Amino acid sequence: MLGPKDACFARKSRLVKPAEFKHVFQQPSKSADGALLVMARKNTLGYARLGLAISIKSAETAVERNRVKRIARESFRRRQSTLGGVDFIVSGRGGVAKKTNAELRLALERHWLNPVHAKNPHSPD
Repeated sequence: MLGPKDACFARKSRLVKPAEFKHVFQQPSKSADGALLVMARKNTLGYARLGLAISIKSAETAVERNRVKRIARESFRRRQSTLGGVDFIVSGRGGVAKKTNAELRLALERHWLNPVHAKNPHSPD
């Protein structure tokens, strides 16, 4: 059961500024499959944050992009208390629009638990 703190995807849990995205893009640890690329980098905040980069190339229609983003946010929201001080960026790849909701959820669970993210060698700046 989710506690009150986990009930929403608060602004503090989001990457919103270009500099925050740039920090992750500079030296990320990566986890990828046919549909998603998840980049991660440690932060100094002590809690996880999420950024989304789902482009038109990966999902042509707004409906498809919004579905992928909604599933990613929900999956992150349910997992964020176990992820520690890491910033994540979820990016879509060519096959993302063809995946079912269940397939996307399963893929994201594997990405969140990927040991590459837990042992990110890049120290926060």
